[in-house]
Amino acid sequence: MGPLTSYALHPDNVRFETQEEQETVILFLRQHIVVNIPWIILAFCMIIAPTIIFPLLLGIVRITIHVPVGYIIIATMWWYVATFGFIVAKALGWFINIYIVTNERIVDIDFYYLLYKHFSEAELNKIQDISYSSQGIFAAVFNYGNVTIETAGEAPNLVFEMVPHPEHVVETIRGLMENRGGTTV
Repeated sequence: MGPLTSYALHPDNVRFETQEEQETVILFLRQHIVVNIPWIILAFCMIIAPTIIFPLLLGIVRITIHVPVGYIIIATMWWYVATFGFIVAKALGWFINIYIVTNERIVDIDFYYLLYKHFSEAELNKIQDISYSSQGIFAAVFNYGNVTIETAGEAPNLVFEMVPHPEHVVETIRGLMENRGGTTV
């Protein structure tokens, strides 16, 4: 399993902090890699903005106010620091927000702003309904969608957002629910 893997069935060497000894990971998921394209395009635009886009806009507007060179240098440095922060936050957000299906439960681990971790889980015997939806041309072409897992009682409902092969994820979880904790699908 490589570092950019977004769908792995029966992955080796995958463990998480609350995993029990007898618990095995059946599915490892994160958002499809293609969902990163919009922010990568935006980041590219942000990188070229100070050298190409801003001078073009200033040439069109023709502002007559003189701005000291030092201010322009500081503003450009600030812009690139903010751009770098944006890129790191988006890349790490995609990389560390994961979904795990084991032979006993379903786990959703989300990090917000790299400082707050939200850990949700649902036991297989608490799941009442599971469905998936796939919307848009990119989702159809690249085969990704949302998997919604509705649970009984106070257990939280889980949504796996933009995961690859949502129909296989649903089939796998349904197979595990029928086995009620069995390791074969």
